[in-house]
Amino acid sequence: MRLPSPAQRLRWPELLRRFSSSSPSSSSAAPILWKPAEPRPTTTLQLLSWGRGSSGQLGGGVEETRYYPTPVASLHLPSDFCLSPVPGRLPDATKGKGTVEVGISCGLFHSSLLVDGQFWIWGKGDGGRLGFGHESYAFVPTLNQNLDGVRSLALGGLHSVALTRDGEIFTWGYGGFGALGHSVYHRELLPRLVIGPWNGKICQIATSGAHTAAISDSGELYTWGRDQGDGRLGLGGGGGPGEGGAFSTPTKVNALPVPVAAVVCGAFFTMALSSEGQVWNWGANSNYELGSGDRRSDWRPKSVPSLQDVRVIQIAGGGYHTLALTDKGKVLSWGHGGHGQLGHGSFESQKVPQMIDALSSEHIVYVACEGSTSAAVTDKGKLYMWGNSQDCQLGVPGLPEKQPSPVEVKFLVDEEEDEHHVLAVAIGASHAMCLVSKNKS
Repeated sequence: MRLPSPAQRLRWPELLRRFSSSSPSSSSAAPILWKPAEPRPTTTLQLLSWGRGSSGQLGGGVEETRYYPTPVASLHLPSDFCLSPVPGRLPDATKGKGTVEVGISCGLFHSSLLVDGQFWIWGKGDGGRLGFGHESYAFVPTLNQNLDGVRSLALGGLHSVALTRDGEIFTWGYGGFGALGHSVYHRELLPRLVIGPWNGKICQIATSGAHTAAISDSGELYTWGRDQGDGRLGLGGGGGPGEGGAFSTPTKVNALPVPVAAVVCGAFFTMALSSEGQVWNWGANSNYELGSGDRRSDWRPKSVPSLQDVRVIQIAGGGYHTLALTDKGKVLSWGHGGHGQLGHGSFESQKVPQMIDALSSEHIVYVACEGSTSAAVTDKGKLYMWGNSQDCQLGVPGLPEKQPSPVEVKFLVDEEEDEHHVLAVAIGASHAMCLVSKNKS
C-alpha cells in the first residue's frame, strides 16, 4: 500500500471516519479483555496499536502495517483505576492508589498489557520472551497464566521483566549477556525469580536490549546484564567477568551517592532520578546521551549539570537520546538527533538538555521513547509523536521517514464517540501502543 500524497492527506480525516464505520478493526470489534466480576460503575479504556507488525506485536491477529492507531482490546475498569508504576517515573504521592492498576509496555518486537495483576503478552516468541514455555509467536493478546500478582512490566529486546506486588522480580526470555540476572546465559522459557542481594522489596524495574535495573524500597539501585566497557551498569570501568563484559547477577551500584526513586535503561546508558527529581546518568556518551556537553563516556554516575535546579518527574531513554519531563509540564531532550527524535525541528544532535519549544504551549504529563522515536501526552489527553517514521510508528499517515517536530496523532472516530483521551503510550522498535479513555460526544 502506497502512503498518501500531501494533497491526499488533506482529506485523510474524512477518509478515516468513513473507514472506521465499516472496518472489522473498528472500535466495536475490539474484544473485551477485562471487566469486573461483579456489576459496578466502570470506565471504558481502549488499547490501540500502530506501526509495523510483522512479528504480531500489534495484536491484530495478522502480520500487518497499521498507519494509524487501531483498537486491539477494550477494558471495563472501575472508575478509580490507576496506571501501574512506569520505569523512569517518580511515584506520585499526591494520588491515591486505585483498586485496579493498568499498564502497557513495548519491547523491540513484543507487547504487553497489564490489568489487576494479570498480563497479556504477544508478538515475537524467539528466545521465550513471551513466557509461555515455548518460542511460538502470539498474534493476539494472550493471557500468561504462569505468573500473577504482577504490578509492573518492562519488555526488553529479547527478554521480559516483571515486578510483583510482593516486590519480587521475575525474568524470562533470551539470557545472553546475563540480562536475566540468573547467573546463566541461556534462555528461560518461563518466568523465573531473580535472587538479588537487596534487603526489603523492589519498587521499580527497567530494562533495555541487554541490561536491567531495579530499585529497592530503600533507594538502592541494582543492575545486571551487558556492560561491554561502556559503563552502562555503573559498576566499574573494566566491565564484568561474563561474556561481553557482563554481570549475570544483580549488583549494587555503590557509586551512586544518593538514594534513587526511578530508573530507566537506554540502549547503552542508564539514568536514575532522586526523589527530589535530580537526574543522574552514566554509560556511553558518543552521541551526547549523558547531556554533559562533551562525548566522554563514564561508568560513574553523575548529575546532569544544566538540570541542577530543575525538578524532573519522568525520564525516558531511547537508543541514543533522552527525554526529561519536568514538574512544570515541559519536555527537554538531548543526545542524537539524526532522525528528528529530539523534536527541535532539525536533525542536529544536542550536547545538553534543551526544551522542546513546539510543546511549550502544552502541559505534558507523560513521555516515552525507544530507538529513534519519541512521544508525549498532554494533560488534555492529546498524543504527540516525532522522530523515526519509517515503519509508520508515529501513527500519522503520509509523514516523511524522519519527522523532526512533534505532530498530533489523530484517532478514528464514529458518530457516537469522537473523543480519545490518551493516558499512556509505549514505543517499540517499529510499533507503538497507547491506552485511551473514550468520551461520548
